Amino acid sequence: MNRKILIVPVVLAAVVAAVWWVRRDHAPAAAELVVHGNVDIRQVELAFNASGRIDQVLVQEGDRVSQGQALARLDTARLKLSLAQAEAQANALRSQVIKLKAGNRPEEIRQAAAQRDVAQVAVADAGQVYQRQQDLVARHFVSQQQADSAENSLNSARERLKAAEASYRLAQLGARKEDIAAAAASLAAQEAAVAGLRHDIAEGELLAPDGGVIENRILEPGDMASPQKSVLTLALTDPMWVRVYLPENVLGRIPAGARATVTTDSHPDRKYAAWVGYVSPAAEFTPKTVETAELRTSLVYQARVFVCNGAGELRQGMPTTVTIAFDQPAGQGAPCGGGK
Repeated sequence: MNRKILIVPVVLAAVVAAVWWVRRDHAPAAAELVVHGNVDIRQVELAFNASGRIDQVLVQEGDRVSQGQALARLDTARLKLSLAQAEAQANALRSQVIKLKAGNRPEEIRQAAAQRDVAQVAVADAGQVYQRQQDLVARHFVSQQQADSAENSLNSARERLKAAEASYRLAQLGARKEDIAAAAASLAAQEAAVAGLRHDIAEGELLAPDGGVIENRILEPGDMASPQKSVLTLALTDPMWVRVYLPENVLGRIPAGARATVTTDSHPDRKYAAWVGYVSPAAEFTPKTVETAELRTSLVYQARVFVCNGAGELRQGMPTTVTIAFDQPAGQGAPCGGGK
């Protein structure tokens, strides 16, 4: 009797096991993949591209900022003074270039012509004196020395006339092209110095490279900043994605652009529209933090599932559940109209 009682449970267990085995082999294939991952965002360590003392930090931790918004400023008073000096020097050089290109004024040319005319009159007068001295020497009224002095005076007057004529021609020609080129080069160098100072002053303002949320405020007004020291940490909330790991045996059924839904423990009733934006080309072993039913030694591929409208609710590192339907058309793209 006892033996029959023991046989019945054994038979029932065998029947149940057989039924489970048959159902498992003939069960329909799953229509979707459910994986677990964590929210991931990009972070930017913002630093000035110049060195100096911080004058203002315009944002607080948690502030949402937009692209191009001013976040902090350096003390640029000394640079602004240097800029004013450089601009004044550039203006002086610019006036010099304009002067050389314009040439001499008509009044300067007329002045050179008048000096030439005076030299011509002096030559004529010296010639007359010399001629009279020669006549007097011939008559033995004066010594030969006086005639020689008159001749020397004539030669000097002729040389002064040559110099006056050369000055008149130069006044007509104006500045040499080489002098104009040298002045223009000096002006270009000074203008470059002005542009460099303006650039340095502009770099004294730290701007947001993209929209996001201020995560850390590292330096304060009065601190010395440099390109090697971060001032703020900016969390870029767009794009926002979930890092998941896809088993190798489902890669052929999940194309890039496949639509997905994301849920979190914080908002279990909220389903975020998402899409598969990236699948790694290289395999790796399953990380220990990944929740998966496969063995830890199974090969998986990291993927990024981009989320629509997750800013404000999804946080860095938040655990999520991602559901992806199999065999979707390839290249569908973002369901929310794009993504970065």
